[in-house]
Amino acid sequence: MYSRGDYEGALAEAERALALSPNLAYAHRTLAQTLIFSGQPHEGLVALERSNRLDPHNRMLPGRLNLLTMGLYFSGKYEAAAEAAKRAVRSNPEYLLPYRWLAAALGQLGRAAEAKEALERAIAISPASFDMYVRERVPWHRPEDYAHMLEGLRKAGWQAE
Repeated sequence: MYSRGDYEGALAEAERALALSPNLAYAHRTLAQTLIFSGQPHEGLVALERSNRLDPHNRMLPGRLNLLTMGLYFSGKYEAAAEAAKRAVRSNPEYLLPYRWLAAALGQLGRAAEAKEALERAIAISPASFDMYVRERVPWHRPEDYAHMLEGLRKAGWQAE
């Protein structure tokens, strides 16, 4: 539901799952995603930490680190977001999404050369995927979060064509 932008429905479903099984790591991760994308990144980071504690060896490390990166970015913690993105990149150098957030965070920090390098890498890995996430707002990004991401990418040197 959150991927369609139905945050209220996604929150209700995550809370229902947690009422049935309070230690279900996946439900905490779903709650984290929903909170981060619905404008509550601080609360989302708490839920993500709980998910990670319940399932520390989950094989989806790059995705978890990317979600951490987004929560930190939307919280305005750009240095921490950049570090989380770098960890995600190290865990899977071919995973596109962390490069975009790394570029945006570094752009916000005024580290243009590093930001441009991350931006170029994101585009090189998959131009079509980069376009999908950047040129048009995906349904799970609120307009203000999308604008926030674009601001960082513009500071990184990206220009819409």
